[in-house]
Amino acid sequence: MHDLLSALILGIVEGITEFLPISSTGHLIIVSQFVGFTEQFAKMFDVVIQLGAILSVVVYFRKRLIPSGRNYLSENHRIFDLWKKTIVGVIPALGIGFVAGKYIQERLFNSTVVGLALIVGGIILVYIEKRKPLNRISSVEQLTYKTALLIGLIQCLAMIPGTSRSAATVIGAMLLGASRVVAAEFSFFLAIPTMVAASGYTLFKSGSILTPHEFLVVAVGLIVSFVVAWLVIAGFMNYVSKRDFKPFGYYRIVLGIIVLAYFTFLKF
Repeated sequence: MHDLLSALILGIVEGITEFLPISSTGHLIIVSQFVGFTEQFAKMFDVVIQLGAILSVVVYFRKRLIPSGRNYLSENHRIFDLWKKTIVGVIPALGIGFVAGKYIQERLFNSTVVGLALIVGGIILVYIEKRKPLNRISSVEQLTYKTALLIGLIQCLAMIPGTSRSAATVIGAMLLGASRVVAAEFSFFLAIPTMVAASGYTLFKSGSILTPHEFLVVAVGLIVSFVVAWLVIAGFMNYVSKRDFKPFGYYRIVLGIIVLAYFTFLKF
């Protein structure tokens, strides 16, 4: 029962934080410590429940990602072009993740790294919002393959826990001239192959040894993260069309300081 409650809590945390530029991995690491969900299974769980959040992206943006209707041929061309840019953007993460993923997980998944990454990412978000926006790219369709690749390279910084994949891609896109809405949208699209690959690989390695109870725990996390993420995506897209990312930057800085203080001093 404790595991199911932990799965419920962590599913909510994943759904809320996955697509906001505040680091879902960092929050999951922190919350897992408090709910006592820190065994090897928990590490696999944290990665796999991302599939629920990713499914919410596909459902929410289904008209942008899946061709249908009378204009099937023209829509198919536009959507195929979007998917090609997304695949180009994910190539760097797949390559670096394959080579260095195990090392990163063993050495960097700790509260100190999370706290520092939260603070640094927060400062960068605030800085970007205070400078004059470029806004040369006003739609995802205007992104070139070169820009998609560069955003993908910047996304690799998110392999450091606490950085946030969403924050890295949003920062990268805005630095390269994208508007907030475009940066947010491409961050969502880029998340699909990135997280499916990470979650699928982890599930492939661990799926054969999961017990029926562990499958149930994972299922609860997946369903909860899907529902919560769907609601968060809708709210976030409405937010970025009107406001900036500075509140998220300030939140990251405050949270990072709290994490460092707690795990460095108060925990002892």
